[in-house]
Amino acid sequence: MDSAVAGMPKRLLIMVAALMSLAGVVLAQQQPAGMPREAILLDVDGAIGPATTEYVARGIETAAERDAALIILRLDTPGGLATSMRDINREILASPVPVITYVAPSGARAASAGTYIVYASHLAAMAPGTNIGAATPVQIGGGGSPVGGDQEEEQQEPADASARKATNDAVASIRALAEIHGRNPDWAERAVREAASLPDAAALETGVVEIVARDIPDLLAQAHGREVRLRGDAVRLDTRGLEIVAVEPNWRTRLLAIITNPNVAYILLLVGIYGIVLEFLSPGTIFSGVIGAIALLVGLFALNLLPTNFAGLGLIVLGIGLIVAEAFTPSFGIFGIGGAVALATGSMLLFDTEVPEFSISLPVILTATGASVALLLVAAAAAVRAHRRRVVTGESTIVGSAGEVMDWSGSEGWVLVHGERWHARAAAPLVRGQPVHVVNRKGLTLVVEPAPDAMLPE
Repeated sequence: MDSAVAGMPKRLLIMVAALMSLAGVVLAQQQPAGMPREAILLDVDGAIGPATTEYVARGIETAAERDAALIILRLDTPGGLATSMRDINREILASPVPVITYVAPSGARAASAGTYIVYASHLAAMAPGTNIGAATPVQIGGGGSPVGGDQEEEQQEPADASARKATNDAVASIRALAEIHGRNPDWAERAVREAASLPDAAALETGVVEIVARDIPDLLAQAHGREVRLRGDAVRLDTRGLEIVAVEPNWRTRLLAIITNPNVAYILLLVGIYGIVLEFLSPGTIFSGVIGAIALLVGLFALNLLPTNFAGLGLIVLGIGLIVAEAFTPSFGIFGIGGAVALATGSMLLFDTEVPEFSISLPVILTATGASVALLLVAAAAAVRAHRRRVVTGESTIVGSAGEVMDWSGSEGWVLVHGERWHARAAAPLVRGQPVHVVNRKGLTLVVEPAPDAMLPE
């Protein structure tokens, strides 16, 4: 081999080396070493909840696995649950891939929990015609609005103290996020204390966001070369030529979004409770028990992920118990009315939040309460009909029945009643074939007397 190479003309060797160098340069330009060429796109449209948390976490994990250069979180939300928002912020801050939160499309908003997510992101952007802010924490359980930092209100009632505590905690959280990424902390505090909001141009001017972009290509063009803090280190973004890869929610995330809808979780809970009650009242039906058990378990799983008020849950269970008790132990409507009131009250208190997207709608509550009362009326009507119906089994059916003497001697003998042969006694002698009437029963012996207006056999 060495002799062959040595025997090659010097000019040919130079040409081969030049071609190999040129090929290496071309390959290096086409495939830069270690440079990912993808941007993962996540779409969050609607209230922030448990399903949103799982979707964002899975998207960040996918971006890390694919060694993506960037994550674009396109956001349009009216707010949501504080617990889910904090989980999303933790995922963003721990992400190995830079996250740009882009409030889009035009007309979108990043309100309430969305403001915190924007501040947690490595780069913040908005589309024209969007707005951000109104991040005041809603007072849990109702009872007054959160207050600001007015020192003259220190001696307020406990509800106000609780509101101040929630507000101060939210202010500390959003100011910390602002300091991490160098955004305007003073406006962030105003967004919490005063529910301040800003349109896109004002947000850019005041340092709330870094970019106002018409669309994603414009966003990538403006993001190129910017320096962000990624897990404490300075990273310069290279967004040229990135391929946008949209990550859609998988079946588990979609299912979680359905069952964590408060109306769906509430209906699953009622179906589960009623199914199990029906199984206990009528053992062996199996179908109601199986469906009820599945619905109850899924409903309880959803309640575990939502801000559940257990006092409301207890009232719902009590209300259903009273309605069932009224159906089987008539109390002139006391149990039934009390059960309906307890069910409706518990339903309104079930979710400990004032976020509209995570509250049970009033029509659903009224429908569920009305259906429960209707079930009570149907059961009560069936009980009344059963009470008025003549008994066809048991001891009471024998007394008052007609029979015929089969064999008799002195004061006792055998009679035929309902097709059965019974031992019988009577105060007066009877004859074979004589119609009799049962007046009493003592153990296995009937007390009979001659049937009135009956003809004696010849």
